Amino acid sequence: MLTLGVNIDHVATVRQARKTIEPDPIAAAVLAELGGANGITAHLREDRRHIQDRDIRLLRETVRTHLNLEMAATEEMVAIALETKPNYVTLVPEKRQEVTTEGGLDVVGSLEKIKDVVDRLQSANIPVSLFIDADEAQIKASAATKAKFIELHTGKYADAPNPEVQQKELELLKLGCQQALELELRVNAGHGLTYINVYPVACLPGMEELNIGHSIISRGVLVGIERAVREMKLAMRGEL
Repeated sequence: MLTLGVNIDHVATVRQARKTIEPDPIAAAVLAELGGANGITAHLREDRRHIQDRDIRLLRETVRTHLNLEMAATEEMVAIALETKPNYVTLVPEKRQEVTTEGGLDVVGSLEKIKDVVDRLQSANIPVSLFIDADEAQIKASAATKAKFIELHTGKYADAPNPEVQQKELELLKLGCQQALELELRVNAGHGLTYINVYPVACLPGMEELNIGHSIISRGVLVGIERAVREMKLAMRGEL
């Protein structure tokens, strides 16, 4: 059954705008789970623009579903992951100047480095997912690292300027799923998914989990986190 990971980064973004103590992303994670979230995702960026080290420690103690730590493949982040032991790690690209993650990880161009990080984490019983574009070369390189999962970047699909382009991007995601499954990779997806565009991605054969943050948190500001999560799960089933 397709599951939903709720990314709580943007709760921390609001908190950090004032460098205060609220809203607390830990409380948001609890409410998301009460609303039916199957997992909690948090991205600990190198510049600590939203999620903080304290948040990851408390999430590890609080989350009752599973905790997905998104992070760059750096020595600092590997050390934090090995210490906090999230349920799994998603390696993502990171640029200091970007507003949000702009594309997939270049596994092809940094294969040996990624292999090393994957091996160190998975040797500590922390499964690794690689956030990549639905590109055959990147999928094959991901399989070569021995990572357990890939997470397909859905940004081009979500940001498509018209239905024709969006359908083309959906077909690429579908093909990416097929290629990954043939290489014995498990498949998640995320980035830019909303209540309006999520259903076609949710229907892709082999898809295991969708990681969604901004759309849920935005709706949650107006209707509450629990309701926003429940409604996203309805949208994933085509029932909203």
